[in-house]
Amino acid sequence: MTDNILNVTDASFDEEVLKSPLPVLVDFWAAWCMPCKMIAPLVEEVAGEFRDKLKVCKIDVDESRTVPARYGIRGIPTLLVFKSGELKETIVGALPKDKIIAAISKHL
Repeated sequence: MTDNILNVTDASFDEEVLKSPLPVLVDFWAAWCMPCKMIAPLVEEVAGEFRDKLKVCKIDVDESRTVPARYGIRGIPTLLVFKSGELKETIVGALPKDKIIAAISKHL
């Protein structure tokens, strides 16, 4: 994982995501999830390309269960885009990088 991606937990989610001055892309994932592994390099690329405009976080759904339940995460990978503490966009599944960028760009 790169320095551009922050691991968050149930305990740190509100502070790191909801109170962030920047829009935030949150990747809900698990170590056993093959599609999560497929999009991980894409999420890392997005984190690098948008480092000054977007905060990127990952939350392991096996280690932190409260936040995924709060947002109704039923399948992974799921990417959520937050801005000013509000959920703005939901991306479910292993989508190509251009689709991820299209989903976040309108909130930057």
